[in-house]
Amino acid sequence: MTETTTGGTARTPELRLASGVIETLRQDLVTDAFAYRPLPLQEAPGRFMRRLPRAIREYFPWTRYAMVGALALFVIVYTAGSQSSYLGDAGELLMGMMAAAPVLMTLVRPVAAWWAAVALTLVFAVLGGDQSWPWTPGSFLAYVAVLVLVTLRTGPRVAAWMWTLTLALGFAVSLVFRNGYGIGTNLPEMAVTSAFALVIASSIQIRRHAKAEVSAQQEVTAVERDKRTLLEERTTIARELHDVVAHHMSVVAIQAEAAPYRVKNPPPELEAAFVTIRENAVAALTELRRVLGVVRSADYEAPDAPQPTLASLDGLLANVREAGLSVEKTVTGAVRELPQGVELSAYRIIQEALSNTLRHAPGAAAGVEVSYVLGGLGIRIVNDAPTGDVRPSPGAGHGITGMRERVVMLEGEMTVGPTAGGGYEVAVFIPVPSRPAPAPAAAPEEGSA
Repeated sequence: MTETTTGGTARTPELRLASGVIETLRQDLVTDAFAYRPLPLQEAPGRFMRRLPRAIREYFPWTRYAMVGALALFVIVYTAGSQSSYLGDAGELLMGMMAAAPVLMTLVRPVAAWWAAVALTLVFAVLGGDQSWPWTPGSFLAYVAVLVLVTLRTGPRVAAWMWTLTLALGFAVSLVFRNGYGIGTNLPEMAVTSAFALVIASSIQIRRHAKAEVSAQQEVTAVERDKRTLLEERTTIARELHDVVAHHMSVVAIQAEAAPYRVKNPPPELEAAFVTIRENAVAALTELRRVLGVVRSADYEAPDAPQPTLASLDGLLANVREAGLSVEKTVTGAVRELPQGVELSAYRIIQEALSNTLRHAPGAAAGVEVSYVLGGLGIRIVNDAPTGDVRPSPGAGHGITGMRERVVMLEGEMTVGPTAGGGYEVAVFIPVPSRPAPAPAAAPEEGSA
C-alpha cells in the first residue's frame, strides 16, 4: 500500500521508513545541536559524603563537574605524552588541550561536543602520523569519553546514532585518504571499544531513568494515599456531625412546630417565637448539610443557592431582633459591590458576633457599623453590658477564633475586647484592592472611517 503526498507522488512504505529514520536522526543530532543544556547539579549526598566536613559538603553538588574536569585533565596529559616528538612540548600541549575541549563541552552542549569530537578526529588524522590512524591514542581516548558522557546526558537512541556514524566516519576517512575499506586503520578497535562503552553507559542511563520514574510514581502514590486518608477522616467527622448535630437540630425543628398545638389558645407572640425557632433550625440544617457535603467529598459541587452577602444583613438583623436582641445598623461610605469572599466573611463575622451577644450578654443592646472606605471594609460590632435575670451561656470559645481565621485569610486586622461600659467590641478591617480604572479609548486618527 502506498501513500500519496500533496503533489500527487506516491510514497512507498520503504520511502516512508527511510524518511522517518532521517527525521529521527535530524531531531537527535542536528536540531538544536548547539543548544545550551548545562549538566544538572548533584542532588543529595550519599552516606559517605554526609560524614565529610561541612566545608567539603558545600561543594558536593559540583561533583559531576569536578569528575568531568578531572577526565579532561587526564586526556590532556595522556594526549601530550602520546604525540610524536617532532611537535615539540608546546605542540603536544596544544594537541592535548584540543583533545580535552570536546570533553569539557559535554557539560553545557553535549550533542555539539560529539560533533566537535568528529572534527577533532579529522584534524588528528591529518596531523597524527601513521602509528595509529585515524584516531591517535589521545583522540581515541577523548572520542570514547565523549561518547560515554553524551550517552549519559541523552539516551540509548542517540548512542546508537553516534556509534553508527562513527563507523561511517571511519570508512569514509579510509576511502578518502587511503583508498581502503578500513584496512590499516584502528576502526575495528574503535568499533568494539565504543560499542562496549556505549552499552554500559546506556544501561546506566536506562537504570537512572527507571529509578526516577519509580520515585515519581511513589510520590504520586503517597499523595493519593494521603488524600484518601484525609477523605476518610473527613467522612468520619461528617458522620459524627450528622449523627449528633443534625439529629438534635431536627428535634428542635419538630418540637418548635408542634409546641403551639400543645398550648390552648397560645398568644400570637408565642406562636411567632416558635415559628422563628423552627425557621432558624431549618436554616441551620441546610447550612449543615452544605458543610457536610464539602467535608465528605473532595469533588463536591456546591448547590446553586447563593451565599449570604452584606445585602442580606437586614434579614439577619431582623432574625436576631425576633430572638430578643435590640440591634441597630449604621452604614457609612459609598456602598459598593465587594469580592464574594469579603462579602461572605463580613456577613459571617457579624452573624457570629451577634450570636455571641445573644449567648454571653442577654438583655444587652448591640450596634453594627459597616464602613465602606477607600482601602477596604470596616466592621464594628459593639454591645452593652448584659442586663436582666437570664444567665449568660458559657459557650465553647470557638466563635472569636473562627472570626479571626476569616480575617487572617483575607489579610485583614481584627481587635476584640471589653468596653469601658462593661460591654464587648469586635472591630475588623478587611483590605480590598481597588480596581484599576479602565484605560481611555484611543481617539481615532484624522481621516479614519
